Parts: sequence; C-alpha cells; structure tokens
Amino acid sequence: MKFVIRWLKRRTAFQWLVLGYGLITLTGAYLLSVPLSSQHGTRQPFIDALFLATSGISTTGLTVVDVGSYYSRFGQIVLLCIFQIGGVGFMAFITAIAYLLRMRMSFLTETIAKESLSGPDYRTLGRFFAMVLLFTAVFEIAAALVLTAVWWREYPLGEAAYLGLFHSVSAFCTAGFSTFSDSMIRYCDNLPVNGIINLVSVAGAIGFIVLYDFCAYMDKRRKNVFPRRLSLQTKLVFLMTTMLLVGGTILIYFGNSWTADVGRKERILESVFQSISASTTDGFNTLDIGEMNPLCLTVLIGLMFVGASPGSTGGGMKTTTFGVLLVFLWLHLRGQEDNIRVFHRTIPRHCVHKAFSILLWFGLILFVDLLVLTAVESSSFLAILFEIVSALANTGLSMGITSSLTPLSKVILILTMFIGRVGPLAAGLFLIGRSGSAKFQYASEDLFIG
Repeated sequence: MKFVIRWLKRRTAFQWLVLGYGLITLTGAYLLSVPLSSQHGTRQPFIDALFLATSGISTTGLTVVDVGSYYSRFGQIVLLCIFQIGGVGFMAFITAIAYLLRMRMSFLTETIAKESLSGPDYRTLGRFFAMVLLFTAVFEIAAALVLTAVWWREYPLGEAAYLGLFHSVSAFCTAGFSTFSDSMIRYCDNLPVNGIINLVSVAGAIGFIVLYDFCAYMDKRRKNVFPRRLSLQTKLVFLMTTMLLVGGTILIYFGNSWTADVGRKERILESVFQSISASTTDGFNTLDIGEMNPLCLTVLIGLMFVGASPGSTGGGMKTTTFGVLLVFLWLHLRGQEDNIRVFHRTIPRHCVHKAFSILLWFGLILFVDLLVLTAVESSSFLAILFEIVSALANTGLSMGITSSLTPLSKVILILTMFIGRVGPLAAGLFLIGRSGSAKFQYASEDLFIG
C-alpha cells in the first residue's frame, strides 16, 4: 500500500489525467456489460463493453453493436453519461463546482484541469470552466428542445424528449452515437434536423476557448471597452474551420457518385452534413459511408485526420496544428521560416515544434495500426485505413467493418481511441514522463536532409 501511495504522489498532471479517464472508462465498461444494460437481459462480453466505453469517453462513436436495439434505456443512459463526461472533461465538472462553491484547489488539481481542455491561465481557470458548463447546458438544452419538437410528430412526447436529449448531447460532444440504426440517413432531407445537428456540432468542435474569447469580445463591444480584439487562436480556428468545411462540402458535392433520384437540395444537405460530420468529428452520417467512392472517402479521411479545434469536444490533429504547419510550409518555401507569422502576430517556435511532434505521433500510430490490422483483417486497405483514422481522430464514421473486427483489432482500436482522446503527447508523457533540461550541449554537426 505504501508503494502505491508513493507511486501516486510521483505522478504528473498528464499522468493523473490519463489515470482519471482510464478509471472512468473501466467503470463505464463494467456498467455496460451487466445484464441490466442489455434489452435481452444478457451479459455483454467485456471486450465489447470496453470498446463502447472507450468509444464513449473519447467521444468517437464507433460501436460493435447497434446502440438502439441492443442496449436498454439504462445502458443508453450510462453511455450518454460517459460521452458527456468525455466531451466536456471530468476535470471541468470538478473545477466548476469548486469555483461555484468557493473551494480552494491544489496546484496539481488546477494543472490537471488546465491540461484537460487546454484552458487559460490559473487566475481565470475556475471562471473559464464555469463558462464551459454554461455553454454546454445552453447548447444541449436548446438543441434538445428543437429536436424534441421535430420528433414529437413521429413519437410520443416522452420518447421524443429522450431522443432529443440523447442526440443533442451526442452532437455537442461530437460523439456521433445514435439510437437510430442508420444514424441520420432517414433524416437526410430534413432541414431542421440537419441544421440543429450541424450547428451544435460546430459549436462543440470550435472549442470552449474560442467561445469564451468570442463572448468576451462581444461583451467589450457592447460596453464599448478597449482594447477589444479576437485572439490569434480564435482567428486561426475560424479561418481553418471555414476552409475545411467549405472545401470538404465542394469536393463531396462534385465528387460523390450520386444516383439519379437524389435532387439538388438533398445533395447540398448531405454534402454539407458529411463535411461537417468529418471535420468536427461528430460521426453522424446522412450518406451510406460504405457506398461512397474512393475520392470522397479520401476527402473524409483528410477532414477526420485534421479534426476539430483545441479545447473542444472534438478530436483529430486539430485545426490550429494544421494551420501552423501550413503557415510554416508556406514561409519555408519563401525562405522566411525564421519568423513564423500570421494575422500580424508571430507564432512562437515551441508551437511549431509541438505541431510537428503531433503530426509525427499521429503518423506513427497510424502506421503501426495499419501494420497490425492489415495483417489480421480481411477487409480492403481503404476500409481499414478509414476505420483507424476514424478511431484515432475520435470521429466514429465507419465503412461498416467495426462489428466484424477480431478481438486483437478491437484492442488496438481501443488503445487508439484512448490515445486520440488524451492526446498522443499526453500518452507519451504518461509512459515515459518528462526529464529535466540537459545541463550540457554536444557539438553540432550538419546532416543532409531530403
């Protein structure tokens, strides 16, 4: 016992964060595996329950069984709680409650909270997380009311309200879980459903930091207070998100193999919806992913890989990471890489280094997963690649191979989804820790690169 206590005391904030998510995942897996969670009153294999719990805590949305037909109402509510905690972050609840109750937190607790959502500095941390819960409640309740009104035409009020709540939370947390067996395909031409799912998903994916900054900016404008400007983070997120959504929509609209019975309105709605779904990593679909052509599947893979924004409910490499890499590449080609600048601001070197580290980690994990899954699975290379990127980026879109995966592949994707949620850098720090700065420096020597 003393050894365990000493080991826990030596853990870093990153390691505590990973341990916290791991504990919630195991607890959720146990609750999902019990007979009470099944409509048939049977115990689910633990590997499948663990797969779903990890998919929930990482807000991925990949499932090996149909959520609506397999799980009881209790099981579905357990799943809803898991992806709600996964989307907002368990430290957000702890920090916000402590702030509202005027409770003091230790420095370690504040550090864990800050890392969990890439939050602001410690002085405004409590207020920031209180705003996170406020944003979450406003968007989820508003979306639930709209969806309830839409589905009240098809279902009794109680069932419509439950469906509205489940899908609004799933959309804002970019989880992509649905109680409908075909996700949102049955509502592909329903403008209110498409609109509210898209709006809430984008709100969740642009990040709480951006929402917080934008509200502060609007408040200063209302009060006529100076200085008032949006931060570089907010500007870059808005720019990259717009570019990805518009570009993805255009490529899907003109690149997909549409059937003759699909009109222009449906094509536009489905193209916009699928582009937003992949880019925000919400994982809902109004198109049959397995029937899309290789061009559109490649577009979706690219959008999923980049993903949402930092401090958001979404996954992926993140829009700011992609933006910094693009800016660096452009300036490097012009011979100006010594001064990385955008929107009249200079990007620090450590941000560029971190962006390249994230890209390399994502590439390495993707390569290792491909080696294993292509060796044990009989599906096509594109289907396997799509599944891995969807798991790593916490998206949940699938070409339909999830339920047929071997136990080894499920374990690999469980680890991949979890790493995607906590971040590859945090996962690496959990395993190897962070060493102190070197007190000496070796002589430098040039290398031929490229």
